[in-house]
Amino acid sequence: MSQEFEIVREFEVDVPPEQVWEAITHGTGGYLWPMDPPEPREGGQGPFGSTVTAWDPPHRYTNRSEDVGFPTQSLNQLDYTIEPRDGGRRSWVRYVHSGIFTDDWNNQYDGASKHTNFYLHTLCEYLTHFAPRPVTFTQLQGPEGSRTPRALAAAARALGLADDAAAGAKVTVRGPGGQDLDAVLDYRNPYFIGLRTDHALVRFFGRGNWGAPLGISVHDFAPDADAGAEGAAWQGWLDAVFSRP
Repeated sequence: MSQEFEIVREFEVDVPPEQVWEAITHGTGGYLWPMDPPEPREGGQGPFGSTVTAWDPPHRYTNRSEDVGFPTQSLNQLDYTIEPRDGGRRSWVRYVHSGIFTDDWNNQYDGASKHTNFYLHTLCEYLTHFAPRPVTFTQLQGPEGSRTPRALAAAARALGLADDAAAGAKVTVRGPGGQDLDAVLDYRNPYFIGLRTDHALVRFFGRGNWGAPLGISVHDFAPDADAGAEGAAWQGWLDAVFSRP
């Protein structure tokens, strides 16, 4: 049965509104995934065939799509309101994701809500530590064996993360090829893990609770980053983790 949904989040970040605006309209690869910037006017074309319904830089941006392309959703809208704080040195952001889920409402809402928290946290990490550096983006998906709620815990063990390692801890993890990576564990819950190194954000998505394989995205801000080599290395890591007995 079709039913409307609305996910609302508010947060502050220590950058001016102009930097938040740049990130949500042009710098999306730094924290989400690369996408074409919206046409800068009301009525213009937004990402994935959406329509820009509000355009007031750097304060308000909304896009709306009535042809989402997913069998479980018929309407999608993203709305951002940005206000200056502390004389423009900080920003207050209100984010509203709304629309209509057409099937499996509880599961769809649960996944969208938890993903929202992680994506917005990653946006703040990007703005605070890396923006406006150019990014090399890589996205990977685990094999069928990672399509389970236990997949994220398996990835954590492969990384060498202690069970009691919590967000904010400095850690050394085992990356591709057994390489040690020094990082800050910037996010951790039963669904997602976020690592921040000196030059990258590495995100682990435990999507088995929603019937999907584990995913990894790497947002690398090093000037010599190689998406192909990085993708192959992390894909090999993923495949090895989930091919083990």
